Amino acid sequence: MTTLGRNGREGRVRESYAAPSGGANVREVQRVLAQHGGSAPAARGGSLETHSTTITPPRLDAAQVVEGSRLEARVIVGAPVAACGGFLDGIQRSVVAWYPRAMLPAIHATVAAAIRTRAHDRTLHTWRGAPLVERALYLPVALAGAELVAALGAAGVSVVDTLPPDEHAGDRHPQELIGVARQAIQERRAQLEERLATEWCATEQLPLYVDGGISGFAAASRSPLAIGVVKSHRTLYVDAEGMATLAALEPGQRSSAMRVASRGRTQVASWYLRLRAEGDPLGGLVRIEVAEPGFNSERADLVSRWVLAEREPAALPDARWRVMAYGIRDCEEYLRAVAG
Repeated sequence: MTTLGRNGREGRVRESYAAPSGGANVREVQRVLAQHGGSAPAARGGSLETHSTTITPPRLDAAQVVEGSRLEARVIVGAPVAACGGFLDGIQRSVVAWYPRAMLPAIHATVAAAIRTRAHDRTLHTWRGAPLVERALYLPVALAGAELVAALGAAGVSVVDTLPPDEHAGDRHPQELIGVARQAIQERRAQLEERLATEWCATEQLPLYVDGGISGFAAASRSPLAIGVVKSHRTLYVDAEGMATLAALEPGQRSSAMRVASRGRTQVASWYLRLRAEGDPLGGLVRIEVAEPGFNSERADLVSRWVLAEREPAALPDARWRVMAYGIRDCEEYLRAVAG
């Protein structure tokens, strides 16, 4: 089965075996694996998502300014106004379920995504009544063996092949195989998020607040309804002079807009917005992405007013509350509850 990445283009081919909606939980998977030998991992450590695996160093990557001749602070015209009709986010949780063949890791993952919509009484509800939830076991099928894969499929376990079938994987380090699986899991989560964003933009009329960038989406990245809000800043799209401009932004101010383009992603208009005052120059700072077609300064001000309005109610007690909308926190909490 060919899968598509967030940019809508065909990515690495990953075969999926016996993939029911929802899927088996980790204990059901471990019962099947235990019948085929191997060893269960130690209980310590928990979810793989609690361990940082980022290898890309923080960097500056100056982007082309499209408002004026240089990056500068801008005063937003107009008061904050709540206009977003939905909040999109996804979660993933992966654990090493078993080592069925020597040091071969089998990674059980749950990925889920949802849009939470705001009703007239300002309570939040799940768009279309239910989230997207998938559970699967990620491992190199060629190394696991046909007998084990068949047994998993017979037990209703979805198995995702993490390596191309023609690739020799026998000399792979176990931690490398875990990293490959985690990348596949992250891609699958992104696909669920993109699916919801695409459906929203094709059927709804109100803006969609997306946790993270939208440049990796296909159709939704070109829709005026999708608003990406990026909370982390390992890559800053400024030069050294622009960094000083960002550091000086006051709450409620934004930077000039830029054209952000990355390989394999849609080109978008983007700018920085200070939500709250912080001692850290990057504290309380978010980066907004919108579709480039139809962009102008008035739209940057309007979208900034929408995002500023989502500062209240504060997303406490989440540690990221200074840059997180309450609707996104609600979406995450909801997904954790329903996905298990």
